[in-house]
Amino acid sequence: MNIEYRVNDVVSTEQFVTLLKNSTLGERRPVDDLACIAGMIENSNLVVSAWDGEQLVGVSRCMTDFHYACYLSDLAVSKTHQGSGIGKQLQRLTQAQLGPKCKLILIAAPAAHSYYEHIGFSRSERCWLLGRDARIGS
Repeated sequence: MNIEYRVNDVVSTEQFVTLLKNSTLGERRPVDDLACIAGMIENSNLVVSAWDGEQLVGVSRCMTDFHYACYLSDLAVSKTHQGSGIGKQLQRLTQAQLGPKCKLILIAAPAAHSYYEHIGFSRSERCWLLGRDARIGS
């Protein structure tokens, strides 16, 4: 397997949807809302992708200021390529794009908690979420 990694190369909406469906993220992302998916990929300012020939097999999709915080919103690897180190390499290459004080932040799926701890992330209890249908109170 000869995987090519690319930084901020074009990933089409269709390629991104296919990868999400072929990974474990497809069940937790709006893969049937192409406008939303297009906005997700087009408005990310750091995308590291993994390619097996012309097939997108992995992606690290982030929003960052490159100096203080980088939110890794999606880390997806095709089920056919999982367990081969692609996810770790995507994260290494993502981190390599960031300044020396920039922390990598993500929200893990419950099944992935042990994975992130195993590769060096520390767990934080300081995350708060406001759902799209929720309103900010007085």
